[in-house]
Amino acid sequence: MARLDPLPKDAAPELADEFAFFERTLGFVPNSLLTMARRPALTRGLIALSKGVYDPSGEVDLGLKRLIGHVASMAAGCMYCRAHTATSAMRHGVEGDKLAAIHEYRASPLFSEAERIALDFALAAASQPNDVTDAQMDQLRAHWSEGQIVEMLGVIGLFGFFNRWNDSLATALEAEPQETAEATLSATGWSVGKHGGGH
Repeated sequence: MARLDPLPKDAAPELADEFAFFERTLGFVPNSLLTMARRPALTRGLIALSKGVYDPSGEVDLGLKRLIGHVASMAAGCMYCRAHTATSAMRHGVEGDKLAAIHEYRASPLFSEAERIALDFALAAASQPNDVTDAQMDQLRAHWSEGQIVEMLGVIGLFGFFNRWNDSLATALEAEPQETAEATLSATGWSVGKHGGGH
C-alpha cells in the first residue's frame, strides 16, 4: 500500500502542461509524479531532467536507454521502475523476447556486445557502493563516444532518484506497467510487491 497517496491531476493546475506531456507519451500520468506534485517546483525540475535524459536528438537509442534504466532499477531492486522501464522500452521498439531476456543479457544473443557493455555500466554505476572501474570505462570508450556515455549515465542517475522515490513511498503501480511486467518479467522474479493496489 502506498505510503503517500498520489494527488488527483487537477490538484496541481500549474502542472497541467507537464502532465499532458505524460498523457501523450505514456498514456497516463505516473503516480510517482502525482505524489511529487505536492511540490510543483520539484516535479517540474525532475520532468525537465527526464526530458533532457530522453532527448530524441541524443545519440543513444531511446529503447536502449529504457533498458539501461531497467538494469539500474534491477540493481536497486525497484519493482515499480522495472515495470515502467519495461513498458517504455516496448513503446520504443524493444521486443518482448529481448526484454524477457534482460536478466541474462550477458549471454543472450539478443544483445550486441556494445549493449552488453552499456548494461554492465548501468549495473555497476547503480550499485551501492558504485562499482564502475577504469577498465570498464575503457570498454565503454571502445563502443561509445564520451557524449553517449554521458547520456547513459544521465539515465542511470535519473533512475537513482526514481528508484529511491518509488521504493521509499511504495508508489502504487499503474495498470499498464503492471500488465507489461507481469507478461514479460514475471519469469525472472518480478512481482508487484509493495507497489500493488494502484489501479
